[in-house]
Amino acid sequence: MTRVVPAMAVARDRRPSFVRRTSFKNGMVDVDAARIAEAMDQLRHRGKATLHDRLHRVRMALGLAVQAGLAAALAWIISHQFLGNPQPVFAPISAVGTLAASVGQRLRRTVELIIGVAVGVALGDFLIYLLGAGGWQLGLVVTAAILLTIFFGASVAVVIQAAATAVLIVTLSPSTQNLEIPRFVDAFIGGGIALVVTAILLPLNPLRVINRAARPALDLLAGQLDVTAEALRNRDRQSVQRALDRLRENKDELATFTEAIEGAKETATLSPVRWHRRDELTHYAEAADPIDRAMRNSGTLIRRSVTMIEDEEPIPEPMPDAVAHLAESVRMLRHEFAVGEEPEKARECSLRAVSEAGRAYTQGVGFSGSVVIAQVRTTASDLMVASGIEQDEANRLVRQSFGGEKEQPPAGQPEEGAAPKPPTAPPLG
Repeated sequence: MTRVVPAMAVARDRRPSFVRRTSFKNGMVDVDAARIAEAMDQLRHRGKATLHDRLHRVRMALGLAVQAGLAAALAWIISHQFLGNPQPVFAPISAVGTLAASVGQRLRRTVELIIGVAVGVALGDFLIYLLGAGGWQLGLVVTAAILLTIFFGASVAVVIQAAATAVLIVTLSPSTQNLEIPRFVDAFIGGGIALVVTAILLPLNPLRVINRAARPALDLLAGQLDVTAEALRNRDRQSVQRALDRLRENKDELATFTEAIEGAKETATLSPVRWHRRDELTHYAEAADPIDRAMRNSGTLIRRSVTMIEDEEPIPEPMPDAVAHLAESVRMLRHEFAVGEEPEKARECSLRAVSEAGRAYTQGVGFSGSVVIAQVRTTASDLMVASGIEQDEANRLVRQSFGGEKEQPPAGQPEEGAAPKPPTAPPLG
């Protein structure tokens, strides 16, 4: 006989599978629990990382915020109390606009601010005199201001200031007399006060600014190299891929580092109380480009590590050690720069990485493995240059540590410091 299944039983069986699984008890396995727990751990970790990043950004911007507040207050007081401007709007705006410019370009921004205001005032007054004030006149004035400043090769800041000032002149001139001179004076006062605050009244410690900016970039590089080294030991492709994805997101950290260097150089140039820091800033200024190259070459190293694991190529024991030594070199470089020491330990770690890479190459690697070896050498050379070693000397030390002066690099390996090329596969075994 055909068994009749009750409709209620059928309805119960049609419940979503995850509902059935999560309701199992008494020894039954909840197959979703592990995935849910992992997802929740990732969310918690992401939340902590996001909070940490936000707090770091706040600490980085705290000095700028205080500088901007002080500059705005002083600009308002000087324009209102000493120059008799009843509504000193433009002076604080100019001060804040100057300080909000890219760090390291504030002096240039002040000059651009004044030039842009002058162009906007002159053009606005001239066209109002010829055409009068109105909607279409406003459009014509803004268009003319933008085209004129672009024709003379002005920067974006000059273009914006010229157009904005022209708008103010056209819209406010009919109701406010003699606006042109106060607008120009306010721009000059605001920009000048911003420079005075930056250079004399509240100059930031340039080395402290750079150290805070360098930490995220260098910690990111060291951390992902550590992850790669451990993943190579365990042949964990997913971990290497995550490290690669994270390193590819380093643009913000590196841009912040580079901008901090420019700002520190500007502070050390303008501020008399920071002049004694000029020599100490040289290390960081010269290290920015090789650190950038080290990050790029490390990206190639990690990417080829993914392929090496996918292709099941041999991974000699010294290879993960070489990558781990690179990570330690980055950490030591950051530490020794921060405390003002000669980066001897960073150099030693770089050369140890090359030595381990030479041992791995001798034991035998595949095609992708030879690329990893090449990138260890190239990244080590970049870190040596960042530590203050000349490029030729860094290349010589790398060749020597790899296996002697006479030993040739792996077939097809690019010269240290140059753009890497895919090497030919060395013999296995």
